[in-house]
This record gives sequence, structure tokens and C-alpha cells, in this order.
Amino acid sequence: MSAQKKRNFKIEAFKHRVDLDPKYAEKTWKVLEHAIHEIYNHNASGLSFEELYRNAYNMVLHKHGEKLYSGLVTTMTWHLKEISQSIEAAQGDLFLEELNRKWGEHTKALQMIRDILMYMDRTFVTSSRKTPVYELGLNLWRDNIIRSSKIQDRQLNTILELIHKERTGEVINRGLMRNITKMLMNLGTSVYQEDFEKPFLDVSASFYSGESQQFIECCDCGEYLKKAERRLNEEMERVSQYLDAKTEPKITCVVEKEMIANHMKQLVHMENSGLVNMLVDDRYEDLSRMYNLFGRVTEGHRLIRDLMTSHLRETGKQLVTDPERLKDPVDFVQRLLDEKDKYDKIIATAFNNDKAFQNALNSSFEYFINLNSRSPEFISLYVNEKLHKNLKGVNEEDVEIVLDKVMMLFRYLQEKDIFEKYYKQHLAKRLLSGKTVSDDAERSLIVKLKTECGYQFTCKLEGMFTDMKTSQDTMQGFYASQGFEAGECPTLAVQVLTTGSWPTQSSAACNLPAEILGVCDKFRAYYLGTHSGRRLTWQTNMGTADLKATFANGQKHELNVSTYQMCVLLLFNSADRLSCKEIEQATVIPSQDLKRCLQSLACVRGKNVLRKDPMSKDIAEDDIFSVNDKFTSKFFKIKIGTVIAQKESEPEKQETRQQVEEDRKPQIEAAIIRVMKARRVADYNNIVMEVTKQLQLRFLPNPVVIKKRIESLIEREFLERDEGDRKLYRYLA
Repeated sequence: MSAQKKRNFKIEAFKHRVDLDPKYAEKTWKVLEHAIHEIYNHNASGLSFEELYRNAYNMVLHKHGEKLYSGLVTTMTWHLKEISQSIEAAQGDLFLEELNRKWGEHTKALQMIRDILMYMDRTFVTSSRKTPVYELGLNLWRDNIIRSSKIQDRQLNTILELIHKERTGEVINRGLMRNITKMLMNLGTSVYQEDFEKPFLDVSASFYSGESQQFIECCDCGEYLKKAERRLNEEMERVSQYLDAKTEPKITCVVEKEMIANHMKQLVHMENSGLVNMLVDDRYEDLSRMYNLFGRVTEGHRLIRDLMTSHLRETGKQLVTDPERLKDPVDFVQRLLDEKDKYDKIIATAFNNDKAFQNALNSSFEYFINLNSRSPEFISLYVNEKLHKNLKGVNEEDVEIVLDKVMMLFRYLQEKDIFEKYYKQHLAKRLLSGKTVSDDAERSLIVKLKTECGYQFTCKLEGMFTDMKTSQDTMQGFYASQGFEAGECPTLAVQVLTTGSWPTQSSAACNLPAEILGVCDKFRAYYLGTHSGRRLTWQTNMGTADLKATFANGQKHELNVSTYQMCVLLLFNSADRLSCKEIEQATVIPSQDLKRCLQSLACVRGKNVLRKDPMSKDIAEDDIFSVNDKFTSKFFKIKIGTVIAQKESEPEKQETRQQVEEDRKPQIEAAIIRVMKARRVADYNNIVMEVTKQLQLRFLPNPVVIKKRIESLIEREFLERDEGDRKLYRYLA
């Protein structure tokens, strides 16, 4: 087949020139103008939008876009002036409704006009950089309606009046308000802000300034905060209902400034209802409201925190320095714990567990607990009370709670070594008398102390438990070696205490009864025979004894007494009457201890196995004592405790303080040496700072004492002063 010839097609121009009607543009515009009038007059149903679009298209195509655009502006402006007159004529509440209705009609007309002139929008408007049709319609509405001299102020005042009515409790048409503010937003952010938002914020500031002043004068703090919170919530709801979302931070800032920031100090210090009263009365709801509201303004939380700290320090200071409260150490510590629990709950419930508030609470407790130099002693006495008797029948979880609370107070102590001193004494008494409620509880507290302060702090305490266990094994070995028969001689139970682990107590030698002395000598011989290089010293002031007593009326009892009390009672096996002085000469018991002994044996009702003549609580040298033949008790076993002072006497307190100061000296010197070994050369201020840092877990060393210890180390040639600079110290290897 032969290939077909290719044919080239081309479009030729009209041979005859086509002339447009000179009045074409005018005629076409008239058609379009009529259509725009019809759209505004709500007669658009009879229009052919396809034909109108083609007409607009042809006008732009034939370079009449400028005529079309300017005609549109003129026509729309004319209609908007008509609309403006209609809106201006509306009276009262109908004004905004008319404005809203006309706005709806205008936007609907705009959409139709935009569709007809779409081609102009895409080509002519873009190339000539004019405003698009829809945006043009909005701008014309803004200039001819919203910013009309007769509408602008009236619109603003009507909106603000409606908002004021709503604030004062009246119900308004929120849907209408939403449409009006949405119209302003659609006209542009600047229109919304300048024609409504700025005046709205100014009026609101004035309103809340006046209202807050009224509230301050007639409400207490709690009521005022409720009203402020309600106003804040109302404004946020108002924004969500009919204002721009961006208005929320601005209007809430106004409310916060006028109702909270401007009155903060007056509110917290308000008489009978301010912050202090809320704290005292545990008003958690009011405190939480204050915390949340004040947190919205600068320095709000700081103001609450500072006032809480000030109040807490003042009440704490009164608590720890009140002479009446110091009479009962256990009650003293319990009050501290109750106060801590109270503020812990306030911070957790009302202050959202705010770390800054917790730190303020801790610093306040640390401040006032250390105002009382006896706080370490009292906390140890509290522990002694709880572990001595009060925890019987309590489960392990409750024990842990008590111990955790004690540890919380312990952390606040600056002189932890003084607590250790007293705690060791009290623990020794509990262990030796067998009065500790639970070994587990005791060990649990030691573990907590160890975690807090390290092994060195508790190694001696742990050694005390080791001694108790070792002593049991020693006694078993002693009786196995002696082969005693039951009833042959007094039964002896000895606790062998390592001198370094147990609190050293100066114990005067006491004359033990002959029958006791014999078995004591046998134990000494056994112990020294099995342990070479050791020395035994009897601590008669720490022991106890069980005595079988038969009274004149034939009654038999078993008396649980101290070693001193035993020595006194056994004297009456060979004498009917003895004076205090004679008893002292026979037993060589220290005078003060003897008087306490005799008081407990003769002056305590129900346990007065001795009779005193004359009968009084005070013991004199010439007082006469005899066995109380009329003594009766419904119990067979009777424990006769020694009358003891719960707290130390002043001389004992001074002695303990001196012991603590002496114990601190080697610790301070050791810290100085550690610092100097590391630094080789250091000035006095740096040495004090480093030593304090190292020792603060146990105690806060006095700079004066550090200075003395440095001088002592220089004398012993551990350190020397620098020859060139006398303020510098050098370490001597």
C-alpha cells in the first residue's frame, strides 16, 4: 500500500475584520449592573448566571476590566449606603438584629457577585493588583457601614452595654453577639481589635476595678476569692461563647490585674480571714483557691510562701521556746510532728505539692527546731517512749510510720551527734532492761540512721546488739562450766558490754550483798579465764534483780527491782530499822541515786514495801526506814521502778554537752587534715567552708572551735603557717 500523503491544517484569520459595537461595553455593564441590583433586592432567582458570567468574561476579554471593576465598586457602594440608612433607622434592641440581618444578606450577595465575576478575579484583578471581589465587598462594608459615623459608636456602645447586662446577671442573645463579633473578625483582625476589643478591655478594667473595691470592703478573704474565681470563669466562658479565642488571655489578664494583683497584699493580711487564719483553721478549699488565683499573677505564689514561712517560723519559735511545753519532751515532739503533718496536708491538698512550698516548710522547721538546744535530746526521748512501751500491739506498718516521722525531724537537726549521744543512752537502757518492744523496730531505725548519716554514725549502735547476742552465749557457757543446781545460789544473768560501743557512765563502786558477790566472783573468774587481756567492771547502776519477799501477814510476792534497790532491801534481812545515812554507809550507793531508790520503795502507793518515818516525799539523812508489814497487793509479781527524771538535770546536761564537745574535737581535726591533704595550701576561710561541708551531716562546727583545732594541729606540727602570707596554712607531710 502506498503511504498516504500528510496533510497540514492551519487556521486562517478572518478575511473581513469584525467590528464590535462601540456601545458594547456600556450595554454589557448595564446588564451586569441590573443583575447586581437584582441580587441585592433578593430577585436573583430569575437571573441566568451562565449568561452573566459570559458577559463579564467578554468584558474582561475585550479589555473593559477597569470599567467592570469601577462599576462594581460604585454599585456596591450605592447599595451599602441604602443598607446603612436602614440600619441607622433601627431602634433599641432591633439595631444589632438589623445589622446582623443586613450583614447576612450582604455576604450572600457577595458570594453570588464573586461567582459571576470569577474570571475578572482570576485575571484582571490579579494582573492589576486590585482587591479581589469578595474582599472588596468586606472593605466597602467596613467603610460604609461599620465605620459610618452614625453606626460605629452606636454598635460599640450597644455591644458593651449587652456585655455589662450579662455581667450584672441579665440574659442576653448570645447567638446575636456571636454573629456580630464574628462579622468584625471577618472584616479583619485590626477591625475586631480597634472597633471592639480595645474599648472592651478598657471598659472591663474599669468595671472590675470598681467591683473589686466593693468586694474588698464588704467580703472576707474567702468570699472575695470565690467571687474573683467566678468572674474569671465567666469571662473565659464569654470568650468561648461569642468572642475571639485570642481575646481570652487579654481579658483574663485584666481580671487578674484588677481583682487579684491589685489587692493581693490586702487579701493575705485581711483580719480574721487572711492567709494565716486559713492556715490555722485548715481551710483547704480557700487555700487551694488562693494558690490557683495568685499563681496567675507575678509574685503571687512568692507572697503566699513568704507569709506562710513567716507565720510558721513564728508559731514554731513559740512552740520550741515555751517553758510549759518543755516540761513534757514527748508532748513537745508530738506537737512538732502534728504541726508537720498539718502543713504537709495543706501543701499536698491545697498547694499541689509545690516543691517551692515544701522547701519553705523544711527550711522553717530546720530554723525553729534548732532554736532549742534540747531538741536532739527530746527527739531521742520521744523515740524511747515509742519503742519502750507505746508500740505494743501495733502492726509493723504503723511502727514504720512513727519511725519515718522521727527520721524526718532528725534530718532537720544540725547537731545530729547530740541526738546520737542521747539515743545511745536510751537504747542501752531499753536493751539492758529488756524493755524494747521489738528488735525489728530498733534495727529498722538504725538502718534509717545509717542510710541518712553513714556507717560511722551507727557502727557503735550495731555493736550494742552484737554484745547482747554474745552475752547470751557467754552465760550459757558459764552455767555449763559451773554445773550449778537449781536453787543452789542466786541466778546470775550478765550482759558483757564493750566499753567503746556503750555509753560510758561513771559508776561508783556499790557494796553488793555477800550472796550475790560470790556468784559474781565466779563469773569474773570464768570470763577472764576464757578471754585473756580483758578487764571487767561491774555497772551496778544499770542492773536489775528479782527478789522473793515474805511479809509479816504471810503474803508472798516477787519484786522486780534495780540492783541498787536490791542492795537496800537485803539489808532488812538482818535489821528492822535503818536510817538513810546508815543505808548509805552500808551500800555506798551515791547519795542522789540512793534517795531516788528510797523514794520508789517507800513513797509510791501500791509499791511501798518500805515504811518511811516521817512520811514525806523528800528524803533526809535521819529519816528512818523499816519493812512495811501491812503491805498488800493483788499482784504476785510487782515491778518497782526507780523514780527518775525524764529529762536531764542541769549539771547532767552540762556534762553531756562537754562530752559532745570533746568528741567533736578529733572529728574536726580529722576533717581539717583531710582538707589540707587534698589542698596542701589553704586559707582560713576555705578551711572553715570545707570542714563545715564535710561535718554538716553530723553537726555544724563552730568557726571558733575550728580555729582552735587549727592552732592545736600547728602546735603538734601537722600544719604550719606560710612564711610569706600568715593567712595561709600549709600541710606538713
